[in-house]
Amino acid sequence: MTIFIGADHRGIEFKNRLIEYLHEKDIRIEDLGPYQFDPLDDACDYAKKVSQAVLQNLENHLGIVICGSGGAVTMAANRHKLIRAAVAMNTHQAVHIVENDHCNVLALAADYTPIEEAEKIIDAFLSAKPKNDEKYLRRIRKLDE
Repeated sequence: MTIFIGADHRGIEFKNRLIEYLHEKDIRIEDLGPYQFDPLDDACDYAKKVSQAVLQNLENHLGIVICGSGGAVTMAANRHKLIRAAVAMNTHQAVHIVENDHCNVLALAADYTPIEEAEKIIDAFLSAKPKNDEKYLRRIRKLDE
């Protein structure tokens, strides 16, 4: 499993700290930027990079996108067919969006989520498994159409 991560200027420091955390856990992570602070960058550019990377292998790739609110990166990521991005503000929500909604790109709000909570949210996101009951699969088919 490879995790692709990207953020805008509001989330760059948050992203860098999460990369360190994931490296300590021996999780394969690929940083898609930014690599330096640019107050004029756009969240949608990094959400696009992450989404395109995840789409290369939906079975073995997941994404994490970060901006101040989590909203801009979520909207941008969801413009790509087969990407199911959602914001999680706590571990229960992270599990829910994977189990019920088959989320493959986690969005985080750097301005509203303490880093320690973000680490727990990522752990929950990565350990959750999508449910394959017909009602969930039906909903996913509708999203993917």
